[in-house]
Amino acid sequence: VLKGLADDGGLFVPERIPALPVSLGELKGMTYQETAYAVMKQFLTDFTEEELKTCIARAYDRKFDTPEIAPLRKVEDLCYLELFHGPTSAFKDVALCMLPQLLTAAKAQKGMKEDILILTATSGDTGKAALEGFKDVSKTQILVFYPKDGVSDIQQLQMVTQEGGNVGVCAVVGNFDDAQTGVKKLFADEELAQQLAERGYFLSSANSINWGRVLPQIVYYISAYSDLRREGAIEKGQEINVCVPTGNFGNILAAYYAKMMGVPIKTLICASNENNVLTDFLRTGVYDRNRPFHNTLSPSMDILISSNLERLLFELSGRDDKQVTEYMEQLAEKGSYEVSVPIKTKLHQTFAAGYCDDAQTKETIRRMWEEQHYLIDPHTAVAFDVLEQYRKESGDETPTVVVSTASPFKFCDSVLGALGVTELAEGTAILDQLAELTGVPVPAPLAALKNKSVRFSQTVSKEHMVDQVLEMLK
Repeated sequence: VLKGLADDGGLFVPERIPALPVSLGELKGMTYQETAYAVMKQFLTDFTEEELKTCIARAYDRKFDTPEIAPLRKVEDLCYLELFHGPTSAFKDVALCMLPQLLTAAKAQKGMKEDILILTATSGDTGKAALEGFKDVSKTQILVFYPKDGVSDIQQLQMVTQEGGNVGVCAVVGNFDDAQTGVKKLFADEELAQQLAERGYFLSSANSINWGRVLPQIVYYISAYSDLRREGAIEKGQEINVCVPTGNFGNILAAYYAKMMGVPIKTLICASNENNVLTDFLRTGVYDRNRPFHNTLSPSMDILISSNLERLLFELSGRDDKQVTEYMEQLAEKGSYEVSVPIKTKLHQTFAAGYCDDAQTKETIRRMWEEQHYLIDPHTAVAFDVLEQYRKESGDETPTVVVSTASPFKFCDSVLGALGVTELAEGTAILDQLAELTGVPVPAPLAALKNKSVRFSQTVSKEHMVDQVLEMLK
């Protein structure tokens, strides 16, 4: 949790994936906070009960606009896991309200005197959630890099207006992969590490390369299954499918870990946009990032290098770190690798995959609103469309949870366009335009943007990200 990335550039994984500590029937009667404690204590064995419960209580409080934290919304025969009820209206809040608490507790436990410098790359949602989570946290600085012209206007506005005396935001010329690769290089930069140490800082990350980011995400899949049981939507022990829109693979990886812990998840359906590198990989076993990069209506998934796939390969290879290292080296050297036949077999047993282009995304948003009166964002629309494709192709009608990752108000221009609006309001007025058209209220955190001024306007090339780090610490 403190280091984020391992010394060799790889990712930390648990020594083992524990089974659920209590029965699914017992979980059915727990609050979200109680479920979080039951699950996370199995992994965070060096935290005391008091430390962990304090972290959870501080993370999952009135910052969320619903006491359920991650409620299920039933629409027709599907349940949408709404993960956008936190302080930045996106699913990253569930993890990034928890991570600062874990970091602070871990640092105190270790008796560390240095300040923490959090470096994070974002494809849109992580940035604001991390900034909000670490805002004014004592002895911590956070610097977020986002791809210039690669996030929505509202996502960018959320970041560049961020309050707090310990925060920094900078655009990177290029796409998210450029920003993410740049941050990883900063972690491996020995000269930078030396300079930071001389100034009394050590590096950590709020990206999902940090295990402290992935762990809290496991909880909401377990909570969702418990909610389905509580509501009588499924029978005891009945299997479900989960459909997840994902780019960096962290969100669907958390569902895979929940399955490993004992949640009866039958199929994990991976939904991609036109940057469909994961779709091709899960179908063929070949990961190939040598393809055109597309800026789409679902920008948080505009990714060609999915970091968390490394953790899945570790589990599917029988925890063979040498084999995974070879794959990662091939990816770095030639941009592609092909996994072994046993891994391909395991992939096909557990995962399905599909993708959805922008035209389909808009059509899905329009159809969901007109037919179901349910307003969804472009990422959720990708998931719904891919699920429909999967059901038609497979005939699998297993009860399914669709993961809804963000408020539609974070992507007003795309949602309004999908609903047939051609003349869009400028700036934050577009929030009211969508609210007036649909009757759906603007989430309070986004409505608050109307009165905020821009604080950050820096742009750097990926080669000069290190200069921005050193500039922030002057």
